[in-house]
Amino acid sequence: MRLMFRTRVEGIENIPGTGPVILAGNHLTFIDSMILPLVCDRTVHFIGKDEYVTGKGLKGRAMAWFFTGSGMIPVDRDGANGGVAALMTGRRILEEGKIFGIYPEGTRSPDGRLYRGRTGIARLTLMTGAPVVPFAMIGTDKLQPGGAGMPRPGRVTVRFGEPMEFSRYEGMDRDRYVLRAVTDSVMAEVMRLSGQEYVDMYATKAKAA
Repeated sequence: MRLMFRTRVEGIENIPGTGPVILAGNHLTFIDSMILPLVCDRTVHFIGKDEYVTGKGLKGRAMAWFFTGSGMIPVDRDGANGGVAALMTGRRILEEGKIFGIYPEGTRSPDGRLYRGRTGIARLTLMTGAPVVPFAMIGTDKLQPGGAGMPRPGRVTVRFGEPMEFSRYEGMDRDRYVLRAVTDSVMAEVMRLSGQEYVDMYATKAKAA
């Protein structure tokens, strides 16, 4: 996969070598979740659809092997308590001193622009005290347009920003204004790193329009 994607990595030194870390970035296409673990020295744990590890046949077994081996934790995000389950899973990972990767947009961008972040990222950093390292995927959507089908070989860039910490908001993880401010500051840094146009709307709403 490294040969296929010829990934250029910038700012990898911004990821702390030990302790809990939240990696928060944009989400352009399916292969983002394959490339992120490839470029990090530490294992990146992230939430994925449980269907990624329950497929049948050779393809299903291969996907399950790859995603569980690369750190994905399957969660039924479509259930009534899917959001809570994802949040609590992320909290557990961080409290164990590991890295948790998250896409604050909540879904892939429908058109390559950066959409409004959901506040789960803010709740995680305020509940655990873990720093947020923003990152940007650049070019993955050109290799796999629409997020489906086999990706084409090519060069992509993963750019990491400096760690962001929000200790000044300790104990305020239920204040919706604080949650929005923290989330927006993370998304502003992701936008700076990626160079994407920002849309102040949830990506799910844009897809439904």
